[in-house]
Amino acid sequence: MANYNEKSKSAYNKKADNYDDTADGRFTYKFKQLLVSEIALQEKDNVLDVACGNGSLLALLNKQKNINGFGIDIADRMIKNAAASNPSMEFHVSGCEAMPFEAGTMDVITVCAAYHHFPDVAAFAREASRVLKPRGRLYIADVYIPAILRIIVNPFVPLSKAGDVKFYSPQEMINNLKQFGFEKADIKISGHIQIVSMRKL
Repeated sequence: MANYNEKSKSAYNKKADNYDDTADGRFTYKFKQLLVSEIALQEKDNVLDVACGNGSLLALLNKQKNINGFGIDIADRMIKNAAASNPSMEFHVSGCEAMPFEAGTMDVITVCAAYHHFPDVAAFAREASRVLKPRGRLYIADVYIPAILRIIVNPFVPLSKAGDVKFYSPQEMINNLKQFGFEKADIKISGHIQIVSMRKL
């Protein structure tokens, strides 16, 4: 687990200062746009973006509704830039397996193009369930790869220098989340992007 996290931290710290202009930044912008169109927010919702990068998704969501934004990322340079760009929001350097928030405090949790980086998706699901309020909702946008291609690609994914671990099908994500008290799954697939959302019981 530490090896994947260290790879991700190193890779994203290097591109933190001009992330939006990198290939990764341009690639993930479409994920953010789709998430913004899918997420139903109320004024003053507590919204936590896991693997928040430079905070750009939270900024987009805040334009839609006036939210209380929170973000975590393992890349400290990303967090520094996120905090500078979004001074009214709260950011922490943290992995997804132990989040620095009290139980039952978040209305919405988002993960944008980062789920395939998580070394322990079960630990993430457990923490997301702990931190969400009852009936809070989790939205995961990640790369969609058809089954036959995942079989070919996944054995090589851990060789990535950016800390990639595995690409998942929507059903794999749903099955993981169900174990930790999530229900009412919704799936949206648009080209190479999948969005899985579920509600905490």
